[in-house]
Amino acid sequence: MTSKSPTVRFSDRVENYALYRPGYPHEVLDLLRNECGLLSSHIVADIASGTGIFTRIPLANGNSVFAVEPNSEMRETAVHQLSSYDRLVSIDGTAEKTTLRSASVDFVTAAQAAHWFDLPRARAEFLRILKPSGWCVLIWNERVIDGTPFSRDYENLLLNYGTDYKEVRHERTTAVIHKFFAPTPYRERVFKIRQEFDYEGTAGRLLSSSYAPLVDQPNHAPMMRELRRIFDSHARNGFVAFEYRTRVYYGRLE
Repeated sequence: MTSKSPTVRFSDRVENYALYRPGYPHEVLDLLRNECGLLSSHIVADIASGTGIFTRIPLANGNSVFAVEPNSEMRETAVHQLSSYDRLVSIDGTAEKTTLRSASVDFVTAAQAAHWFDLPRARAEFLRILKPSGWCVLIWNERVIDGTPFSRDYENLLLNYGTDYKEVRHERTTAVIHKFFAPTPYRERVFKIRQEFDYEGTAGRLLSSSYAPLVDQPNHAPMMRELRRIFDSHARNGFVAFEYRTRVYYGRLE
């Protein structure tokens, strides 16, 4: 079984995570600039920053970023991947205990991560570290599960072989976003993004998921045989497409 601890459950799949997880559409940065007033002078705390996939966006915008991540393997990968940015500060911390100073950041972001948080404790911590009128931004890439025959077959594969797939899907968190922001109003925007993979990339994308059995687990071999069958059934010119809705929830906390 996959470890139930959010802190360590990605430790044995960091390489696949860094290589095959989707990035975020450029519209997210446009939104932060145009609707939240993000300037390059603002300080950002990217919480549960993982391998730095989202962290790269504010860094490339010129922001100083505290990348807060409890998993040492993911944190070290991010430092390596983002070594060209001199405004990155890597922090060993959690959403519930960032170790950052009170009222020290203008933005708190969490991408593909808040479903792992203790939301009441994380909210209190975000409120503590945000400056007055600072912004909180929660982001998920939500894989489209029924848009194409491939996406439907891939979803069935996860339901059949995923160790705890039903339990850890982020939809449970996004369903209570209003409680997280309350009593402050928040806004939601949705964008589209897609990835195209050959079979190696498709396998890497699958194995980047914390609920996918790895090679030493009983369901790994049959899962990979089924993935091969699905890929061969749906590939066009040697590729299949993963489609996502990027959901962005943003507002100020009170």
